[in-house]
Order: sequence, then structure tokens, then C-alpha cells
Amino acid sequence: MDSNEEYEVKDLTLAEQGRKNIELAELHMGALFEIKKRFEIEKPLEGIRIGMALHVTKETANLIRTLIAGGAEVAITGCNPLSTQDDVAAALADENVKVWAYKGESTEDYYRYLNNVINFKPHITIDDGCDLVTEIHLKHQDLIPEIIAGCEETTTGIIRLHAMEKDNALKYPIIAVNDNKTKHLLDNYYGTGQSTLDGIIRSSNILFSGKTVVVVGYGSCGKGVSLRAKGLGSNVVVTEVNNFRALQAKMDGFRVMPMEEAAKKGDIFITVTGNKHVLREEHFRSMKDGVLLANSGHFDIEIDAKKLEEISSEKRNIRPFLDEFIVDGKKIFLAGEGRLINLAAAEGHPSEVMSTSFCGQVLACEYAVKNKELNRKSVVQLPEEIDDEIARLQLRALNVKIDSLTDEQIKYLNSWQEGT
Repeated sequence: MDSNEEYEVKDLTLAEQGRKNIELAELHMGALFEIKKRFEIEKPLEGIRIGMALHVTKETANLIRTLIAGGAEVAITGCNPLSTQDDVAAALADENVKVWAYKGESTEDYYRYLNNVINFKPHITIDDGCDLVTEIHLKHQDLIPEIIAGCEETTTGIIRLHAMEKDNALKYPIIAVNDNKTKHLLDNYYGTGQSTLDGIIRSSNILFSGKTVVVVGYGSCGKGVSLRAKGLGSNVVVTEVNNFRALQAKMDGFRVMPMEEAAKKGDIFITVTGNKHVLREEHFRSMKDGVLLANSGHFDIEIDAKKLEEISSEKRNIRPFLDEFIVDGKKIFLAGEGRLINLAAAEGHPSEVMSTSFCGQVLACEYAVKNKELNRKSVVQLPEEIDDEIARLQLRALNVKIDSLTDEQIKYLNSWQEGT
């Protein structure tokens, strides 16, 4: 481990490879690069300290470079013990960014690093999963008066934040970047779908064609995973607790059933719910021999991995990010320790979708600085025009042109007198 007061990373000699990967990602993040060019001129974040708990990836590095271009000081740690790309962390440290992260972090290091970011005394927090915000609210409330706002990246974090808001526990405003259309309808849908299957294939080399894939949860992530699994020739079964989402899955052509039934049918199980123990002991015991379990929800609690190990007669590691458990004489394979498989065994979402997600983050920071009167105890959504601007930037980056309304059409849409 290489470390000093400003960083702790696995190996600084990886920095050159990290820079190459960051540059490659930048080529596919044109919308974010447009904002970076503006930030270099306008410096809207001058004097602002931003503390981050995000996946330390090549795409996140470009987010950091954009924030710094806008005048901000940045400190970052990982938001998941297996998601850090060590070469990227080394490159950031080499660029004098405060970074504490390595792939395979212990729980002790994970929280020590979170507190390093907190000790940076950020004016804005950027979180993926709400651990940074939670730690500040539980143990560092003295810092809250100086915090302008926070930004939350993922569905699980939004769920936790709304629970805090409901309990009147939230003490500074959090912008729900995940709720941008250019985030959850792109990143969650297109990104999670591709990267989840990528991670499963890298960890196991399993064939999806002809397999029965059980997708647990049919939100934006579940929709993307189901579509991609179907595209590889899988027979997709969806389990849900939400009536409308279950109806959507049925209308999209997938079989829908309770997990009690699906557990007996599936060859591959993928959890994307943001909830706890959606695969548990009774399901493990009724599964077929040789099934594979993977999770793409933020935390490692969707699959009850502790219970799986407890009831197994034998456990062994088969290859990186793939463990075999023997339960009632049957083999059950768990990918990525039940953590985010798309980051544990693969590289996370493609750069193109992270471009729009991270446009949301940088513009949320700018919005927070310009609107310091935000409700101090609420989860806030960015104005629709900012979301639309992100979509416009991404279309331009893709060299896609669209039509504009005529004056007659604008008048028609803003009137009510004209009918049949």
C-alpha cells in the first residue's frame, strides 16, 4: 500500500495505466467535457470543498477533473469495497487529488477512509449509497452548518434519504441526481443492463443463451437487466412486490411469479431491488444444482450471503469473484461476494451513460452553490430544464440533431381554444 496524509492507494506505479484509461473514458464523455470547458472559464465552484464517496473508476476521475476545472477542491473515497479501480486511484493520487481507496477494502478501512473525507470538511457531499451522509449525520453534526448541500447518485441512497426526511433526521438538502431522467433512465437502464451481464460473464464465463434468468426487481435497473438477458437468448422470469412494475414486466413479455416458484426454475439469479434478503435460506434450499447468484443492487445484503455460508457444508473459491457453496448436496455459485457484480468483476457502466450521470452531479453542485436557500431538511430534484440541457449536450456529443417546434406549434401547445 502506498500512502501519505493526502492519499492511500494500492500501488502508485499503476498511475500511468490509470491515466490512459481516464483518457479513453473521456473520449466517450463528450457532454461532460463540454461542461468542463465552460467550468474552466467560469469557475462556478471556486473555493468550494467537495467530499465524495463514489466508485473510484475512470469515469469518476473525469467527474473529479471537471469539478477541479470549476475551481473546487476535491477529496474522494470509494463507496463499495470492491469497486475501486486501483490504477485510477493511483492516477488521481499522482495528480494531487486527495484519494483513499483500494479494491478489496476491509470494513475498517472503508469507514476510516469515509472519515478522512469528512475531516476534509466538505461544503458539498457527493454520495453513492448515502454512507457518507449517514456518517456525517450520526457522528459529525458539528460540520452540518457549513455544508451547502449533498448530491446522491443511486436508487438505494435515495431510498435511505427519503427515510431520513420522513424521520425528520435530514439536516441539509440533498439533490436527488439519481432522479434525473438522464440518470436513472439511461445509467440504470442501459448501464446496469450491460455491465451486470458483463460482470457475471467475466466472473463465471457462463452462457446466457437458453438459461432461465430470474431478475429480482423490475425498476429501471431490472428492466435493463431483463432486456439484455433476453437479448442474449435467456428465458427471463421477473419477481416483484410492486403491482404496476409486475404488470409492466408481464406486458414486456416476461414471466412474472413469486420467488417461491422462481427459485425452483432459475439457472441465474440477479438481484436489483435496493432491499434486504430478497434471496434467502428458503430460496437457496429449493434451488437447482449449479445455479449462479449475482447482485447489482448497491449493498451486499440483497442476497443473504451470511446465511448461505452458514447453511453450506462446504465453501471454496473457484476463480476470482466466484465462490462455490454446497447446500443440501447441491452447488450454489455466488458471484462477487454478493456485492455489485458489475464493479466487482467488471468495470462498471460504459463511459457514455456515466457522462450524463456525472453531468447531473456537476450541474447539481453548481445549482447548490447558486441556490443556497434550498430547504435544509429535504430531498431536492433538479429543475427539468437542467435535465433537458444534459440530454441536449449528450445529443450534440453523439452528433444527433432533432427538430424544433414552429411558432404555430408553440402557440397551439400553449392554448386551449382550438379543437376538432
